[in-house]
Amino acid sequence: MKSVTQNMHVRDSESTKIVEREITFVPGLFKIFDEIVVNAADNKQRDNNMDKMDITVNAENNSISVTNNGSTIPVVMHKEHACYVPTLIFGHLLTGSNFDDEEKRTTGGRNGYGAKLTNIFSSEFTLECTDTVNKLKFKQVWRNNMMDVLPPSVNPITQASILKAGDQTKVTFVPDLPKFNMKSLDKDIIELFSKRAYDIAAAMSNAPGKRLTVTLNGEKVGIKTFKDFVALFEGLNPPAAFEKINDRWEVGVGSSIDGTFQQVSFVNSICTYKGGSHVNYIADQVANRLVDVMKKKNKGGTAIKASQIKNHLSVFVNCLVENPAFDSQTKEFLTTRTKEFGSECKLSEAFLKKIEKSDVIEQIMSFAKFKQQQELNKKGAGRKKTKLTGIAKLDDANYAGSAKSRDCTLILTEGDSAKSLAMSGISVVGRDYYGVFPLKGKPLNVRDASFAQIMKNEEIKNLVDIMGFRFNEKYNEDNIKTLRYGHLMIMADQDSDGSHITGLVINLIHRKFCCQTQLIRASAIYSTPFVSLNRFLAELVRY
Repeated sequence: MKSVTQNMHVRDSESTKIVEREITFVPGLFKIFDEIVVNAADNKQRDNNMDKMDITVNAENNSISVTNNGSTIPVVMHKEHACYVPTLIFGHLLTGSNFDDEEKRTTGGRNGYGAKLTNIFSSEFTLECTDTVNKLKFKQVWRNNMMDVLPPSVNPITQASILKAGDQTKVTFVPDLPKFNMKSLDKDIIELFSKRAYDIAAAMSNAPGKRLTVTLNGEKVGIKTFKDFVALFEGLNPPAAFEKINDRWEVGVGSSIDGTFQQVSFVNSICTYKGGSHVNYIADQVANRLVDVMKKKNKGGTAIKASQIKNHLSVFVNCLVENPAFDSQTKEFLTTRTKEFGSECKLSEAFLKKIEKSDVIEQIMSFAKFKQQQELNKKGAGRKKTKLTGIAKLDDANYAGSAKSRDCTLILTEGDSAKSLAMSGISVVGRDYYGVFPLKGKPLNVRDASFAQIMKNEEIKNLVDIMGFRFNEKYNEDNIKTLRYGHLMIMADQDSDGSHITGLVINLIHRKFCCQTQLIRASAIYSTPFVSLNRFLAELVRY
């Protein structure tokens, strides 16, 4: 498995703050750790009396253990499979309990693969269960990626042990680091693991029943509320308004630091680092409210859209969603539709009033004045209106179509997921010279297409409008300044589909607008299977 380098929130080992910095880690290793952590957290929803969860990361022997009390796995023989139930759950595939999509659940685990995959990618995996109902203690060890299965040890426990410890489940595993191209657990991955202990303490602070105490390497994680957790983040403004809406939703909203949308969110104890529909659900309510506020405060000025307002928000969400769906197995982006959340989160009037009185409005007003000045400058220079409207999902460069358009680059991405990466890069280098537009799929092959086919094709029309092309005009060094963008970058996967998309875009430009040599000067083609943020930024700066 390959490592990636990208910006992530981690718990800084020196300051104990949550900081966002560039780290190098293996997503697969992080995932097998997170599966065990989420499984332990899920038990809190099954048993309100669960009040302890211990996470230990031992860098010396590269071992990890997660322990929780509360109802454990029954230590009984399974009638059909003739083995103990804990053995079946952790050592046999396709034995999860969440396969029925008709059943409404708000746990993080879904299909029973997670813990088994941790077992498969470990050189040693140990499961211990203390079952006070059946008065038995179970222990079993798997080695060599679940290939070597040691017989389980099952022993009776005394009444004194039952009263002292109660039910308990403990998983200890040693990741098979060579499979992750690693020799040891380094600082980056340990700080990423550590941050998850804080995540769990924050995400479960709203859970019913006894308060959950989380420890990291024997030290208590001092977070009592989700709001306490938010206060630990460096580089994020504290929320201007914070509210626990109901048992499933608590949210906070404030101003962003640099005019780019920021968010911290959790779904069923899972950290959705890239956000998703639950974050948009809250942000849209705030943005739609502030649109009306801005109309009153900025009468006669440039109209500010909800999408522009969202760029000035930082949103914090901790929620429970029934049967959550994500865009990938890493579960970083929630895709569940709002109507399928299983609950509502309507922001109160008091909550919205606090935002109206915060510095969010000042930021948006400053942005509105900046936009107005831009329009005045264009009118003074005798230029035509250059900003586009009506093209969904286009994030236009600030200088696109202006006197500086020749230096602007349009980044075409293969779909929406790649666009989020491009937007992360732009949040660092700025939006003055870079625009982003996601392609829905493969563009039309214009080589043999009729004029009517080309004109009716929405994807082609959008690309032509964004770039400012005029059909059948041959672009060169003399007239390239008439375009809205002087450069074109294609950000596509390095597979057959990505190559096909790249070829079709080149075909369009070469066939209808310029010759091949002029195309090379007019655009840059960039294709990669997975672009890390720092590599993408380096390419933007170099280009």
